[in-house]
Amino acid sequence: MAARKATVKRDTLETQIEITVDLDGSGQGKFDTGVPFLEHMLDQVARHGLIDLDLKARGDLQIDAHHTVEDIGITLGQVFARAVGDKKGIRRYGHAYVPLDESLSRVVIDFSGRPGLEYHVDYPRARIGEFDVDLLQEFFQGFVNHALVTLHIDNLRGKNAHHIAETIFKAFGRAMREALSADERMQGMMPSTKGSL
Repeated sequence: MAARKATVKRDTLETQIEITVDLDGSGQGKFDTGVPFLEHMLDQVARHGLIDLDLKARGDLQIDAHHTVEDIGITLGQVFARAVGDKKGIRRYGHAYVPLDESLSRVVIDFSGRPGLEYHVDYPRARIGEFDVDLLQEFFQGFVNHALVTLHIDNLRGKNAHHIAETIFKAFGRAMREALSADERMQGMMPSTKGSL
């Protein structure tokens, strides 16, 4: 399988973002976004997905984190789509259940070529520190729309908002690791019964 690395830069009126990804990395994350909680979550994705992720973002944080978080999701989706390429030889589907103390979440992903998000998470409070939990769905929607994946995220139980979010991001990383791994029996083939996604 060819090297699966990519860099994407995205500039808008509200944000300037650059992300480099290596899908076959060792789980190294470097982040400079001005949104510490999101950096903590993305570090879980890198570690559990064994993905090297270098992310720099500048946004209108003097207003709030909305544009920055959403646009990071969009740019991450774009860089994943570029790094994955034609998808030949990958497993395509991945899933993971991750617990953290009282919390348990499930993430299922399909590199389908079609965007779709099912997000079923009820947080017990609106903020984790200064971070608005509503922005997590915006992040995943941005990712899905631009990575062109089908993504199901379900928090099955939990009482601590931080634990819930962390189980989601860890499971997201692990599900992607499975979906993007090489399938020896699919070498040179698209992972679909019809020969195309």
